[in-house]
Amino acid sequence: MAAQLHCADFRPPPGLANRHVQTLLPRLLPRRKLSWRVEGLELPDGDFVELAWALPDIVAEDAPLFLLFHGLEGGIRSPYTRELMATAAGLGWRAVVMHFRGCGGRPNRLPRAYHSGDTADAYWLIAQLAHRYPRALKVAIGVSLGANMLIKLIAEQGGDGLDLAGAIAIAPPLDLAASADTLHQGFSRFYERHLLASLKAKVARRLEALPLPLTARELDALDSLREYDDAVTAPLHGFAGVADYYRRASAGPLIGDLELPTLILHANDDPFMPPDLFEQLPAPGDAVRVEIARHGGHVGFIEWHDGRLGSWLARRVARQLGDWGCTTPQDAWQEMRRVSRSDS
Repeated sequence: MAAQLHCADFRPPPGLANRHVQTLLPRLLPRRKLSWRVEGLELPDGDFVELAWALPDIVAEDAPLFLLFHGLEGGIRSPYTRELMATAAGLGWRAVVMHFRGCGGRPNRLPRAYHSGDTADAYWLIAQLAHRYPRALKVAIGVSLGANMLIKLIAEQGGDGLDLAGAIAIAPPLDLAASADTLHQGFSRFYERHLLASLKAKVARRLEALPLPLTARELDALDSLREYDDAVTAPLHGFAGVADYYRRASAGPLIGDLELPTLILHANDDPFMPPDLFEQLPAPGDAVRVEIARHGGHVGFIEWHDGRLGSWLARRVARQLGDWGCTTPQDAWQEMRRVSRSDS
C-alpha cells in the first residue's frame, strides 16, 4: 500500500463477511432510537433543502457540530443516518443532516434535483452554520453520493475555505463512471434497480414541469443508472451528457489536492464500486487518511462487538470525533499527519 493508504481494523463476524450480506444487514438490524425536528433552509436561487436536527436540542452555543450528507435517495430514515446521528448526539455533538433537494418530506420548488457533484447547497449551509454557531467546532461527514460531493467541495474551497475542523467520507464513489458500470453487473443490479425505481418515481410525479424531452414511457424504459443520468441528471443540471457529468462530478481526481483533515473509509468488496478503485486514482494528499477494509460491503461494516451485532462505522466515527472534538482545525491537521506517519 502507498503511504497514505491504511488497513482498516474492521473484522466481520464469522459467516457474515459476504459483501451483499454486509450491505443489506443494516436494514435488517434494530435501528437506533432517534428523534428529530425539521427545518427548511432557504437557498439563494429560491429553492430550499430540509434539515433534520437530532433531539433534544443542545443549548450551548459552543457545542461541537456534526453535519451529515446522505447518499443517493437517502435521508434521516436511512439506517446509517440514524446510527451516525445518534452516535454523534450521544457524544454531546449538535447533529444535523441536510437532505438534498427533493429528498426531504416535500418536493423542491425548482425544475431540478441533485447530483453527485452538486456542492453549492452544502457550501451555503456550512456558511449559514458558521454564522449561527461561530464558536462551535464543526465536522462534516458524507456517505456514498454525499461523500463524493463532500470531497469535491473540500477540494474546491481549499484548506481554509470552509468552517470545518475535519471531514469523514464513507464509501465515496470517486469514479462515477466505474461505479455505474459496476452497479449494472451481477447481483449489484439489485441495488441499481432499487435506486432507479425511487429516482424514476420521483421524476414521474413532476415530469410535465421538468425541462426534459422525455415521455413517461421513455422514463419507465430507462434500464440503468447510466441511462438515467444521461436522460435526466445530465440535461437537468447543465451537463453535455452522461460522460461529461461523470467526468466533472467525480471527486477521485481531486483527492491529492485536499488540504482539510479528511478520513476516507472504504471496503474493497463494495458492490457499488470496482475492486481496484484507489489503484486508479491519484495518491491522497498529506491531510488525507484512507482506511480500506477487505470486507464491509457498501456502507455496511457490521461487526460483533460487546456481545451483539453492531456498526463498526459508528465506533470508528466516534473515535474520530473524539480525536477532533477538543482540537482547533490546525491541531486536527497535525493529528491527522501524526497518525498517518505512525502507521506508515
